[in-house]
Amino acid sequence: MSEKGCCDSVGQCFFDYYSSKILVIRSRKVGTLNRFTQALVIAYIIGYVCVLKKGYQDTDTVLSSVTTKVKGIALTNTTELGERIWDVADYIIPPQEDGSFFVLTNMIITPNQTQSKCAENPNPASICTSHRDCKRGFNDARGDGVRTGRCVNYNDTVKTCEVLSWCPLEKIVDPPNPPLLADAENFTVLIKNNIRYPKFNFNKRNILPNVNSSYLTQCVFSRKTDPDCPIFRLKDIVGEADEDFQTMAVHGGVMGVQIRWDCDLDMPQSWCVPVYAFRRLDNKDPENTVAPGYNFRFAKYYKNNDGKESRTLIKGYGIRFDVMVFGQAGKFNIVPTLLNIGAGLALLGLVNVICDWIVLTCMTRKHHYRDQKYTYVDDYGLLSNEET
Repeated sequence: MSEKGCCDSVGQCFFDYYSSKILVIRSRKVGTLNRFTQALVIAYIIGYVCVLKKGYQDTDTVLSSVTTKVKGIALTNTTELGERIWDVADYIIPPQEDGSFFVLTNMIITPNQTQSKCAENPNPASICTSHRDCKRGFNDARGDGVRTGRCVNYNDTVKTCEVLSWCPLEKIVDPPNPPLLADAENFTVLIKNNIRYPKFNFNKRNILPNVNSSYLTQCVFSRKTDPDCPIFRLKDIVGEADEDFQTMAVHGGVMGVQIRWDCDLDMPQSWCVPVYAFRRLDNKDPENTVAPGYNFRFAKYYKNNDGKESRTLIKGYGIRFDVMVFGQAGKFNIVPTLLNIGAGLALLGLVNVICDWIVLTCMTRKHHYRDQKYTYVDDYGLLSNEET
């Protein structure tokens, strides 16, 4: 009998049909809670989804290309090179990069190097007392050359292993302070940025329509006076990141130039303009000063009348500028509009579920409300709660 009763109950539940019933409760507490919750949902849909996040728009991410052109002249007067003028061909290395450029600001110069033999720079691995300490043909990846097997005088007090290398070797010294190319702070860079939003077939560049050739020859970017000028003074770029150019130029570093294109294509195209921001990208931790800045070595090679090759080795310090482009465009589209409206209606339906739960579980007359909320009917008529 128990098994039959269980089957009957399962069958009855399976064939039950639930229909909505409107129960009007005249209660200030419940009514206030219901309207307040509905107001919150409507404010969220209108204020956050539609106005702030523009939920009625379809969006696309930016495609971008960047080219740069640096201009400026610097004068140096050093023992190794004498008085010398530095122009773009000297201090921009390499001439073009993808979305970035490097400006030489400081250097350690070792002139007139030739392929010859000389004493290695002193370090724990190169200091010696006899020829036995120097293995012939040994090549240390961190050393200065290939050892000849001889122990020679580095100076009056120190002996090191002799190496076959470019001699004289580069001196192990700190970079000059102040930097040799201190005038680099007045160099300027023209940043040309072309962007495209392919989904909307929209193209633009940071040289805006109101910028003409005469204006471009004399303007320099300034947030107050020339916010549309695409020419930037290097000192201003570093200064916008709360850094000092002369201090940074000693050991070098990495700067980020950020261009953001956030465009509402439902508005006039003239409103779609770039916004520039600048920040330092390399680590600047006063408690961690190991291998600071940015540097590398390069050489300039020469041949004399006898065909003997020589070179000038330059350990260059400088600032690398990385240009990064971000952006998103939006335009009205019926599909996201309908999706967000549907989501909003679903949230409004959830308000009724919450209020029903509060009424049927937390209110003082919850049993009375529950009896009025649920009514059971079969094919023969109305059933009482006891019969169900």
